Amino acid sequence: MPEDVNYAQKQRLAYIDFKLLFAGYVTRSEIVKRFELGLAAASRDLSLYKELAPNNMAYDNAVKKYFITNLFKPLFKHDARKSLMKIAHQISDGFDAVGDVEFPVTAPTQLNVPDIFVVARLSQAVINKRPVKVTYTSLSSGTSERELVPHTIVDNGLRWHVRAYDRKSQSFRDFVLTRIGEVTVLPTEVDEVESQSYDTHWRAPITLELVPHPSNIQHPEAIEMDYGMEEGVLWISTKAALAGYVLRRWNVDCTERASLQGAEYQLWLRNVQALTGAENLMIAPGYKVTGIN
Repeated sequence: MPEDVNYAQKQRLAYIDFKLLFAGYVTRSEIVKRFELGLAAASRDLSLYKELAPNNMAYDNAVKKYFITNLFKPLFKHDARKSLMKIAHQISDGFDAVGDVEFPVTAPTQLNVPDIFVVARLSQAVINKRPVKVTYTSLSSGTSERELVPHTIVDNGLRWHVRAYDRKSQSFRDFVLTRIGEVTVLPTEVDEVESQSYDTHWRAPITLELVPHPSNIQHPEAIEMDYGMEEGVLWISTKAALAGYVLRRWNVDCTERASLQGAEYQLWLRNVQALTGAENLMIAPGYKVTGIN
């Protein structure tokens, strides 16, 4: 990076880099709006970026966009964990080194961090409504090649996965990001039946009624305070596709009679019948899946 590039311009260059990597394109008008610049200043930033990374983007005059190229190499280092959180919270400044402030906040160690380019290409595919070809390693069938149509990248509290239509099984499924090897964004169109609007489990709402565990908790008022319960109940609205993850993350007893014992089970799902037909219920603590012994 040239020494005469100031901090503000580095931020704008990082934004261009971030947008290309995770969205697959950037426009002059986006830079103008994001940084409240004039068109001439935005043009200078794009020209400087092109000078510093000549192979990273190509301009399409028909749609007035700069698109990522196959030769793209990030001009800035994008931390996978931070970038995932930015995407999740709709932050797109792309600049990880803002302020060098160490905030007094910590979290449990994450055992698995997805590859930044896997995340980027999946993000590009979702934004541009394109299918992807991936290599995926599953617990049941090992490594194989699949064509997916991703629609959402999800943090389920324990790990990151992508919700996508799987052309092999012709169904919507969850794919763990760290099990995805290579990703290629395909130039073909997506059929309507492969879009999010046809993912019934994703669109179906579920309301979970969580209460203090009736046998494991001696003073339920403490749990009510922990979770901000009203009249002893915490109502959580989620999607049928995510219910199992929510219940697993919070160790919610999902047995009909609150029969799980142990200090880790502080909550009980009072309306267990609401789970009928939902996905990923084998990971919901104590839930009896029909047909599974």
